[in-house]
Amino acid sequence: MNIIGRLTRDAEVRTLSNKKQVVNFSIATNDNYRNKQGERIEQTTFFDCSYWISSKVAELLTKGTLVELIGRVYTRAWIGKDGEAHAGLNFHISQIKLHSSHKRTEGKSTSVNKKNDKEIGQPKSNESDKDDDLPF
Repeated sequence: MNIIGRLTRDAEVRTLSNKKQVVNFSIATNDNYRNKQGERIEQTTFFDCSYWISSKVAELLTKGTLVELIGRVYTRAWIGKDGEAHAGLNFHISQIKLHSSHKRTEGKSTSVNKKNDKEIGQPKSNESDKDDDLPF
C-alpha cells in the first residue's frame, strides 16, 4: 500500500532487547469530499509507522515533513487503563520517499535534500527562467 502524509512528530529510534533498532513516527493523511447536502467534509487519518531497515533515516523525518510510504497496513486493538476499547492503524514501512523536508536553522528554512537535488541534475536557474511559466 502507498500513502502520502505529513509527520505529526519527529521520528524516534528505539533499540530493542535483541539490539535491533526501529524508527517510530506518526503521519496524518487528509481526505476531503462533499456529502449529499453539498457540504465539504474533511477527514484526517493517523498512522503509527515503524521502519526497521535503517535507523539513520530518523534524522530526516521531522515534524511536518511530507513523505510517501510503501508498506503494509495492519490494525491493532487494545483495552486501555481506563477500561475503554481502543483501536489504531499501524504501517510497517518498506520504502520511504521524502517529498519535502525542511529543518529550521537559526530562523531560516533550509532544504535537507540539497545534496540529492544536485545529484539528480537539477539545472541552475538563470535570469531568462524567470519569464518562463512552465510548471517544470
